[in-house]
Amino acid sequence: MNIVDRLVALRTLMQKHGVNACIVPGTDPHASEYMAEHWTEMSWITGFLGETGTAVITMDEALLWTDSRYYLQAEAELQGTTVKLMRESDIDCPTIPQWLCQHTEGSVAVNPEMYSVNGYRELKAILEEGGLTLKSIDLISPLWQEGRPAIPTSLLYEYEEKYTGESVESKLQRVRQALTERRCQALVISALDEIGWLLNIRGKDVDYTPCLISYVVLEIDKCTIFVAPNKLDAAAHAYLNRVSINVCDYEQVFTYLQTLQAEGIMYDGGKVNEALYEAINPAITRRVNVSPSPVLKMQSVKNVTELAGERIAMRKDAVALTRFFYWLEKEALKTPQTEITLAAKLGEFRAMGENYTDDSFCTIAGWKGNGAIVHYHATPEECAKIEGNGVLLLDSGGQYFDGTTDITRTVWVGDPTQIPAAAKRDYTLVLKGHIALACARFPKGTRGNQLDILARQFLWAEGMTYGHGTGHGVGHFMGCHEGPQNIRTDNNPTPMQVGNICSDEPGIYRTNEYGIRIENLIAVRESNNLGAHTTGETFLEFETLTLCYYDTHMIDLSRMTAEEIAWLNNYHAWVYAEIAPLLSAEEAEFLKEKCKAL
Repeated sequence: MNIVDRLVALRTLMQKHGVNACIVPGTDPHASEYMAEHWTEMSWITGFLGETGTAVITMDEALLWTDSRYYLQAEAELQGTTVKLMRESDIDCPTIPQWLCQHTEGSVAVNPEMYSVNGYRELKAILEEGGLTLKSIDLISPLWQEGRPAIPTSLLYEYEEKYTGESVESKLQRVRQALTERRCQALVISALDEIGWLLNIRGKDVDYTPCLISYVVLEIDKCTIFVAPNKLDAAAHAYLNRVSINVCDYEQVFTYLQTLQAEGIMYDGGKVNEALYEAINPAITRRVNVSPSPVLKMQSVKNVTELAGERIAMRKDAVALTRFFYWLEKEALKTPQTEITLAAKLGEFRAMGENYTDDSFCTIAGWKGNGAIVHYHATPEECAKIEGNGVLLLDSGGQYFDGTTDITRTVWVGDPTQIPAAAKRDYTLVLKGHIALACARFPKGTRGNQLDILARQFLWAEGMTYGHGTGHGVGHFMGCHEGPQNIRTDNNPTPMQVGNICSDEPGIYRTNEYGIRIENLIAVRESNNLGAHTTGETFLEFETLTLCYYDTHMIDLSRMTAEEIAWLNNYHAWVYAEIAPLLSAEEAEFLKEKCKAL
């Protein structure tokens, strides 16, 4: 069936169940960023392949809500589907509940496994206020039978303590202490990265993230993982037995919760799905909704071993990137190249690094105007050829046993004398904000939204901005995007803590011209160089982790302060000192030229 046929079939099923609208979110039962293909229901019903979106289907309309990162992509992919794009970042765009209350009546269907408890309850309240009824019905699974990918079956494996820096026993003890403090005897965990961190396990069920599809119920006296039996070989069974983890089948989590005995139970309502919540034994009346969960709060604070591993991973990544840029400048354009071949070549260089397992997300290689599509994904059918002079935005990352990387560099390809003054201006303003955030010093308790202006200030001063966050948390051999902390305009109450890792990635995007984004990873540490006039509070600062040169050809030095130039020179000296010994003589000479003082 094509998209139009699928919509017809869905409307027929809606009519059978007596519902007037169906919401299909782009999520899975685990609130994952990257989903197994089995759960890509929103894409199946709309044809939109972006990472973020929600579909609404009524008897006479089909709509897709997504944010500004995906507008251009959605416009292209929705052609001929009858699905209308709703630009949710636009100030005049109604929310999904608002639109439903204005345009339909009766009942609205959602699959409760695809909605978090918080999301489901909020939606239900708004719809009921507008005279609509929310029904828990899975309408996609009956239609999507033929060709639907199975739930992945990668093997569970131990992620050794030499990488984690903490035993499972220690982690369980810390989480149980958090439960006791809230008078709870059980914790439901559905987030795959939290399960991986807590039990020191990994898998390969999800693209770009070494996760394993499972649930966990942690109790005061035991811990149970719910996972498909075919994911466990002898080594996995031996490991789980050694750390005293009980094993049940994946689907048994619902019946387990129905008979669970506890006075109080804790869950993260932003991640645990509504179907799990409804399965909890009704005798358990004390239900503590904590977001973020105690697991994620602990997970986000990297220990000494994890931070050391991240630094190792950054060096490996830097070697790969330097070799790539050397190849790009010296060899690549002797033969025809596209955005896809560039991404593939970078992947080859990364794969040469010890303990490399995968990319941490799909590499974004945006040539000229494609770089203005924030989460651009090139396809063989529509990727751009690398020809002539232009701006290349390269956003990429790797998964190593040592850690997770994420870096963006924007470079000029071709004759540097042809760089437009406007591109130099934009690049420099982005770089100034990037440096300002990297150099920030702030009192303990500061939140990311209080720091965000540091990266935007120079763009704002000239009437420019960007529609994405400045910084996201990063996991350790885990998700490239990890909370709870972040750096963006949203009012996130989570303060920055020593051991947090965030990205620093301001940008500017000119539709059909170019995109410019510069990104390093930075780690929060305590600041000890406060000067003679400190008032005595604990101050924090950032340690830059990423090692890779900036394209100095694109800098307008007249816009840079002496302090910014000094920072850049010191950074480049550090990059060269760390990476040059790991390169060939030719590559090292290339890097020396790129890192020379301004």
